Amino acid sequence: MDKQNTSSLIPFQGGLLRDLTLRVKLLLHLLTDRRVNPFFKLIPLGALIYLVSPVDIIMGIPGLSALDDAAILWLGYYAFIEMCPPELVREYARQLISNHEIVEEIRQQAESGDVVDGITSDI
Repeated sequence: MDKQNTSSLIPFQGGLLRDLTLRVKLLLHLLTDRRVNPFFKLIPLGALIYLVSPVDIIMGIPGLSALDDAAILWLGYYAFIEMCPPELVREYARQLISNHEIVEEIRQQAESGDVVDGITSDI
């Protein structure tokens, strides 16, 4: 199987929050997909459990304990995405990016005044 770099499947979309939202959606889609090995799904769940657990790798140093939490979350996300089938990751990434582009286009049309309000009926 051809293992390609899947980390760049969702290119930076122009904002940290927007980029994070797309990546979280990709993660959720993959977690709920039956084609992904159930053991791989334990990786991001384990990272979340570590986040809420009182145990820290770096303890006692203010500020650094948050860094190890962020590093574990990133590592869990990255490892999970890398272990998922690349064609499945590409499928969801394309879907999320195209949905995002459609929403952006509608938002831009609404801001420019090109959208016409209307009422529909089932008559």
